[in-house]
Amino acid sequence: MRQMKGEGEEEDIVCLDESFFIDDNYQLTTFTFGSQVIELLCLQSASTDFDLTGQLVWPGAMLLNDYLSKNAELLQGCTVLELGSGVGITGILCSRFCSKVVLTDHNEEVLKILKKNIELHASSENSKCCSGLVAEKLEWGNSEQIGHILQTYSDGFDLILGADICFQQSSICLLFDTVEKLLRNRREGQCKFILAYVSRTKIMDSLVISEAVRCGMQINELVGTRSVVGNLEGVIFEVTLKKQDE
Repeated sequence: MRQMKGEGEEEDIVCLDESFFIDDNYQLTTFTFGSQVIELLCLQSASTDFDLTGQLVWPGAMLLNDYLSKNAELLQGCTVLELGSGVGITGILCSRFCSKVVLTDHNEEVLKILKKNIELHASSENSKCCSGLVAEKLEWGNSEQIGHILQTYSDGFDLILGADICFQQSSICLLFDTVEKLLRNRREGQCKFILAYVSRTKIMDSLVISEAVRCGMQINELVGTRSVVGNLEGVIFEVTLKKQDE
């Protein structure tokens, strides 16, 4: 930021630390999904900059958690990896049914609050049913970080989850490239990517479908999941790798 001076005077260069943009005034907030009550720290609105959208709970997470709470049998005993976990509301819900849940995000500031929420639930009355919660850094398309996930969790996952993670057009290619590698890491059975998608632009609607297809995947809308969330239309997609003969 430059501060302008009068004629003949020098300009002062003002360097702003990124903390200037960061709002970390988190509030303990209660969410209810069916019989499951979750308390976690989050913001009510996003910070100004530095890609901090993960500090609050977005409509797509509400859509996905509502679906999962009504279909908890999908989670029983499963291993799950969540992309773009943010404050962790979906992963924490899953941990009450799953054997292991790996929550990921790429932003260091978001990872801080994610880890705080994991600690919060590890010390709560639900700690016995919230075992197996782990946070990992994962930037889509980052081969080193993807390789770390694939090596550390070499048996793969039963489910990959994503809730309201399609914001920037430039990230969608990287998202599905990453999903494709994670889906192929499953040794036995078929891994699925469950994506809670909220429509904001028609360009993004088309891009999500085309990128899934480009990466050799089949993407299907789950019947009965299309609904209005936060005044926007949301839907849940199931994404799987196409069989070789298809």
